[in-house]
Amino acid sequence: MTTSPTCTVAEYLAVRLEQLGITHLFGVPGNHLGPFLSTLHEKTKVRWVGTPTEGGAGQAADAYARVKVADAEIELGEQGVGAVAVTYGVGAFNLLNAIGGGYTEYIPLIAINGAPTYEQWINQRAIGLLTSHMSQRPESNLDVYRQVTVEAQTISNPGLAPGQIDTALVACLSHRRPVYLEFMEDVWEESCPAPQGRLRRQERPLTPQNEKMLSTAVTACVKLVKEHGGNPILWAGEEIDRFNLADSFEELVRATLIPYCTTVGAKSVISEDTPGFSGVYNGKASNPDVAAVFQNAGCRIGLGTWATSKNLGGKLSIGDDWAVAAHEGVHVGASYFPDVQLAQFIPALRDAFVEEFGIGHFSADYYADAHRAGLDVPDSIGAFLDTLAGGPYPPQPTYDSFFRHINDFLATQTTERSGQRTTPFTVISDAAFALIGSMNLRMPERASYVAQNSWLSIGYSVGFATGVGLGRLEAGKRPMVFVGDGSFQETCQEMSTHVRHGLKPVVFVLDNEGFYGIEQMLVHPCYYKPNGAPPSDGADFYNELHPWHYEKLAEVFGTDKQPMHGCAVTTHDDLTALLKKIGEPSNPINRGPIVVRVALPRRDYPEALQYKIEENCPPPAGAVLRERTV
Repeated sequence: MTTSPTCTVAEYLAVRLEQLGITHLFGVPGNHLGPFLSTLHEKTKVRWVGTPTEGGAGQAADAYARVKVADAEIELGEQGVGAVAVTYGVGAFNLLNAIGGGYTEYIPLIAINGAPTYEQWINQRAIGLLTSHMSQRPESNLDVYRQVTVEAQTISNPGLAPGQIDTALVACLSHRRPVYLEFMEDVWEESCPAPQGRLRRQERPLTPQNEKMLSTAVTACVKLVKEHGGNPILWAGEEIDRFNLADSFEELVRATLIPYCTTVGAKSVISEDTPGFSGVYNGKASNPDVAAVFQNAGCRIGLGTWATSKNLGGKLSIGDDWAVAAHEGVHVGASYFPDVQLAQFIPALRDAFVEEFGIGHFSADYYADAHRAGLDVPDSIGAFLDTLAGGPYPPQPTYDSFFRHINDFLATQTTERSGQRTTPFTVISDAAFALIGSMNLRMPERASYVAQNSWLSIGYSVGFATGVGLGRLEAGKRPMVFVGDGSFQETCQEMSTHVRHGLKPVVFVLDNEGFYGIEQMLVHPCYYKPNGAPPSDGADFYNELHPWHYEKLAEVFGTDKQPMHGCAVTTHDDLTALLKKIGEPSNPINRGPIVVRVALPRRDYPEALQYKIEENCPPPAGAVLRERTV
């Protein structure tokens, strides 16, 4: 922090980052960034985390922001923001994918790009001289980033730098989305006015018109519940996490005792031990029991839920027995109420339900109700949750048996602390079969599950482990990653960052014999028909992967001083032995990162995706596609 009335532009940015509670800046260095990184190191406690790739740096910053938002103590000035720094052109374009993901999924990120000097740009315009990483379009980086940020600035004048920096950072806080700051190299060490005060999120004011619209939307929701049998189910979504509304949602659940599900992206937004938790609803791609119970409710109320293909999993519409509050508005059946903020809607809905129906009025076990109604589901919520963990297991793991086994292990690692159950792990799931398989893991601790559910850039989970590991280092939380083999091949080098910084993630690489299983399921699901597929239903050639010995990467990235462990799991007995070691903190295996190759059958898939085969590849009359796992 500076007490002088002036500072350099590099100092100004460094101080602002530290004020936002940022402790780590991720990135790949370049000469255009050098002066800033030196200043950051000398003047602040923000630590530089160099990564092998710009994409990995962006994904680390993304996950860092996610866990910091969930853990933030806003009253103490913490904001929950991630930051990443790269160099012009080649670095910035590599980073673009991760920032695009942050924009789509509402993650507050600061992208810092070190650019050529003002003099070099003058030379380019005057005589066409290109220096490294420049293109013939001076605004090429800026133009591209304007598509995936809420504010993008090029800073070439030190006198204007404070205003440009502050404008971008306040936009990042207020919109909860990425911003972009491009600094010409020669501006870093120039003088500018020192930072004044602290930056704060600017919320939209609640106007009389907003209050009227809010009241109307809440009244419509109460009416919806009355008209549809008085047995609603809540569907908690991503905005509850992104907008730090978990406490408000939990108060609604506990006051009304309305049973609730979550989306995949909002999984563990509150503890899944909270009374009324009924599973993760993911449209057709849900656990069949969850889908049956969710649809059997009289009406559904989505809070902060997004209409994504992952959340709706094959369903194209929701219906007139739905209400959804998201994207600054509320849908109730065919009616829409604009400019209603979720932060005001949730407590107003709680108060209205309590006033109209009474405290705890909606207490119910919807599994028991559905079972009595003749649906083929367990006879209680407890019985359903029991189906998600434990054996018996087949000799070789399948997707479903593997995650049941992991569920059983996580339960053994859960302990009591201050009346709350807590886990030493933060689960990170990658896209595709890993995401579908892991969505039924039991998460007793709030914000203990992290995943993309819209952008789904395969391989993101390995970079996410860096951000989660550093963001929750003081809390002692260890990343547990589930990633497909094709996804891992995209980003495996990010595990070297884990080794370098003493992080200890457990990375399970789900190896279904070198195959893009999800792509095969999406374009040609009949490949997964039982009893083998005829030649015409064979695998598509472009989904074949080159097989790797993933466990051998421990020898590539690890050293004697900074070890990494690799192993292969081909049976459930292997998995049992490995998990026993992981559960013993003093075991040498836990001195560093662990990469585990999990051998899975090529034609296996998570049970939740069976609907794809049933809809596209109907079996002969009387045949059963696949027995349900219980």
